[in-house]
Amino acid sequence: MTTFAATEASRATLINCPNIALSDGVLHPAIGFGTYKVGFIPASASAAVAGEESEPQRTARECVADALDCGYRFLECAEFYGNEVEVGKAIAESGIKREDLFLCSKVWTTTIEKGPEAIRAQLEKTLSDLGTTYIDLYLIHWPVPGKHVEAYKTLETLKKEGKIKGLGVSNYALEDYLELKESSIEFPPLVNQIEINPFLYRKNTIDAFLKDGVVLQSYRSLRDGKAMDDATLLQIAESHGKTVAQILGRWCVQHGFVYMPKSVKKGRMVENALVFDFELTSEEMEKLDSLTTQENIQKYVDLYRKCVNRDTSKDGSMDGVKMAITED
Repeated sequence: MTTFAATEASRATLINCPNIALSDGVLHPAIGFGTYKVGFIPASASAAVAGEESEPQRTARECVADALDCGYRFLECAEFYGNEVEVGKAIAESGIKREDLFLCSKVWTTTIEKGPEAIRAQLEKTLSDLGTTYIDLYLIHWPVPGKHVEAYKTLETLKKEGKIKGLGVSNYALEDYLELKESSIEFPPLVNQIEINPFLYRKNTIDAFLKDGVVLQSYRSLRDGKAMDDATLLQIAESHGKTVAQILGRWCVQHGFVYMPKSVKKGRMVENALVFDFELTSEEMEKLDSLTTQENIQKYVDLYRKCVNRDTSKDGSMDGVKMAITED
């Protein structure tokens, strides 16, 4: 098994990675470091609920310090992740200038349900924890029924105050986005952060967002490591002299999605980022595009219905949940 180590060349490639232009003209790094389950496992995370998740062996401070040393400059954070204060410590200790970082965070369902003052207080906490006076992107984590539009408008107010540079959404079905867009908002979402990988490539939804100028951030880009033995991926990886993780990452980048791998191991952080020195053929891209099954789409639909009310007073119910959404 190849062991990857950070080099001056790999750092330079990450620090100077390609950018994707957002609809407001801001340049968004094409790759970032995801901090979910880094040093902390949220109590309502599905694996934690199922008893499948062990206690973290390293702190978020240590992991993010490694990621920054590898050259990552875009950090993907969230209230729900429960580790922003540790992320902030790593940033402070790194000595990296604030203007050289791109920080994204998300407000959680419980705060969204509580309303404007709670959202404002949470943003202030996030800014304090991360050690910054502004956030580059701030997202609605889930489209909480009956609450997410009001929450977004609160974020618009905070943007006008200079605390947020750009606004976005996460886990929005096309119908949630249209509901928001038709609610007299001033600043259309710049991004939608959704699960995207060859095994959940919802092309109709993706194309609709891209056509409307919304950049897509991909989480679970590496399928949580559950696709590393897939025959198609292994064959393509072998033909390029790359790892399966690098093929998944390259597929994401080549489609124009923001790629957000995560790992608590420094060698993996380096490995995951080595995606800018090769290209997949059109035939390989088509093969990977076709790996999505109806079963995986149904799992997505089930998760969506479960999570829009997650941790709120309506947790476990379908109260307000959109039952007819664009699935693919």
